[in-house]
Amino acid sequence: MWCPKLEYSGIHCSRSECKSECKRLRCFLNRNLPLHKAPVIESFRLESCSSHFKPENISMWVGNAVSHCVRELDILHDDTDPAKSNILPSNLFTCKSLVILKLEGDILLDVPRMVSLPSLKTLKLQDVRYFKDGTLQRLLSSCPILEDLVVDLREGETTGKLTVLDAYLQSLSIYIPYDHGIDELVIQTPDLKYFKLRLHSCNDHYCLIENMPNLIEAYLDVELLDISSLIGSITSVKRLTICSEAMNDVTFVFNQLEYLEVCLCTVLFTNQLVRLLKASSNLQGLDISFMDHHEPLGMDEWVQPSTVPECVLSSLQSLSWSTYTGEPQERDIVVYILKHALHLKTATIKSSESAVPKFDMLKELSLSSRASAACQLIFE
Repeated sequence: MWCPKLEYSGIHCSRSECKSECKRLRCFLNRNLPLHKAPVIESFRLESCSSHFKPENISMWVGNAVSHCVRELDILHDDTDPAKSNILPSNLFTCKSLVILKLEGDILLDVPRMVSLPSLKTLKLQDVRYFKDGTLQRLLSSCPILEDLVVDLREGETTGKLTVLDAYLQSLSIYIPYDHGIDELVIQTPDLKYFKLRLHSCNDHYCLIENMPNLIEAYLDVELLDISSLIGSITSVKRLTICSEAMNDVTFVFNQLEYLEVCLCTVLFTNQLVRLLKASSNLQGLDISFMDHHEPLGMDEWVQPSTVPECVLSSLQSLSWSTYTGEPQERDIVVYILKHALHLKTATIKSSESAVPKFDMLKELSLSSRASAACQLIFE
């Protein structure tokens, strides 16, 4: 066997055939994986469930892949019994060849004292179980060239403190679901270029996020009472996607922001939009839409700002409004931007036929005055 890429699945089969399929896969792996002769396994992907695979079998297979200098390891494990989630062999944590590590599902992450992953650049942890607080940071401290980190915490569990300290990390994505209890979130990643935070946990907790001066793009979907630390850390961002009602209580300036996507679902949307426009003097693109799984809560009344935001007058070139329904507040905002945006090149309005009759929308917005003679109004 010389295949450098190995992929095995014991999950995606029907209930009637699953037991026999998994038995065949188990026999195949037990018989053939130890005989694998390639000096380097480029990638090893395994999808398993402990109802048909014993934890010691999975650990042995992963250990075999590691012993063949595996470069990419992708493990998806499904089981409801926490006692069967310890499937990672000890040699995984000292694998010098590993560049990409992806772990998803009911996997216990118990990092030993002796850990060294000198080649790891991408680490993706989704719904895994952590042995104790500090487990993640111990793992991160052993990855000197890590560039890309994804951490999705499990629903219905508790994390005392989530800490990400990495001076060289380039991309960070964190998801904290509604029913995950967390007491403290600390992020110190000064060289970060991309940051995604979905923080839906409803319990009150301490949050410290230090400055990210090199940040290029941020995606923030957060439910925090106090986001001053978060907003203060991303002021140098160039592309921002955001949904947070708490922004209405924070002072901020985004001098380098060029593209903004703001979610429509917040009740105080129009107030937030005005504050964001005023804070973004170099904004070139504005996209108004709903984030995934977000629904309208009713928009507040549009009140024209006393002065036109600088970006609308001097730099805004494109406007895109998804899920446009033709409500008076929506219409007033679009008309306002068309009236004052001197350098606007395109205004794209997207709506369903059921939400607003296309002819009425065309007529209503097409007849509104435009500050930019070059502006093209597009309806989709």
